[in-house]
Amino acid sequence: MSLPEKNPEAIAEILINNEKLSDEIISLDINKFSINIRSNSSELLDWCRHYFSYVVQANEIDTANIEIVVIERQPLVLDIEFQPWIRHDTNKTSKDAIYDLPGARIIKKVRTGMIFLQSRSHIVAAGECLKYKNQIINFINSQYMNYIQNHHGVICHAAGLLVKDHEKEQVLGMAGFSGGGKSTLMLHMLNQPNSRFLSNDRLFLIKSDHSTTAVGIPKLPRVNPGTILHNPKLQELISEERRHELFQLPQKELWNLEEKFDVIVDEVYGPDKIQYQGDIKHFIVLNWSHDSKDKIKLEKINLSQRKDLLAAIMKSSGPFYQYENGDFYQNLTPFDEQSYLDVFANINVYEVSGQIDFQALSQLCFQELLS
Repeated sequence: MSLPEKNPEAIAEILINNEKLSDEIISLDINKFSINIRSNSSELLDWCRHYFSYVVQANEIDTANIEIVVIERQPLVLDIEFQPWIRHDTNKTSKDAIYDLPGARIIKKVRTGMIFLQSRSHIVAAGECLKYKNQIINFINSQYMNYIQNHHGVICHAAGLLVKDHEKEQVLGMAGFSGGGKSTLMLHMLNQPNSRFLSNDRLFLIKSDHSTTAVGIPKLPRVNPGTILHNPKLQELISEERRHELFQLPQKELWNLEEKFDVIVDEVYGPDKIQYQGDIKHFIVLNWSHDSKDKIKLEKINLSQRKDLLAAIMKSSGPFYQYENGDFYQNLTPFDEQSYLDVFANINVYEVSGQIDFQALSQLCFQELLS
């Protein structure tokens, strides 16, 4: 399908394709940022209500910051020349392709055919949304992520856990290289009654004069079977028969198995286990290994002298990021290392080395950093 007019309103009409939208609107309030979600699919709206249950509002928000329209339809082929989005970490072509026009960007998911329109006036997702629900979750979250970054938040590839001790609250940030286990560690630590889930994979840091605030997003943990089998709280996510099969696998093969499961935190860990933000004092970078024979070591480091570990923390803002002035984040925009070093000025950073042992590290973090 060609684009007769290259403006956001015309493209939104093409994506929506005269589909009748449900009268129902799902309203989210995420840390005072509000989103209304509309769709032609009642099933999709029901699923969004369940996934975002802890930020869903009882009534529609008349003055929401943004409205997102999600259209369940057959894959749409647009007759435009998409440009590949290059992954910043590997310099390889990612799953995204983009097409820019004045004030808007069209993003295509190469593997699934999903199409997204990002602009100030129209925000639309179209395609097999029910089949690829996780991409809808990411799209919704990208709007809140844009808001945080436009208000001085620095994006980190990290998990976040908040610990409440009497009247004191503090956040522990956790980063690591691919497959390092930050989500697994965070979920182990969430077993403690005084802990709260903050974020699984995206953590934003906002620095003030004497402190730094960590802000999470409503993206629930997605974990592999290796994480589930070694955490009793999570084992019901997999059938007993499948658990038995997985326990027979060698450890290395189990941890590398790519089967993703959503962890609905308040269903698994109980109510009041999720929080939006908190002051952060400590941050760990997982640089351990299954092959190591050494005991776990927690060593304070200077990030300015350990750029190799800084690389595990920095994260591209990605193709959905739209600046406050309406411009878009561009392919291979270099990381601003100094902005990361600045925002970490009030945070103690530690390297975790040695053999991977989530239980031991969880205890060490509570004893040494969070007591």
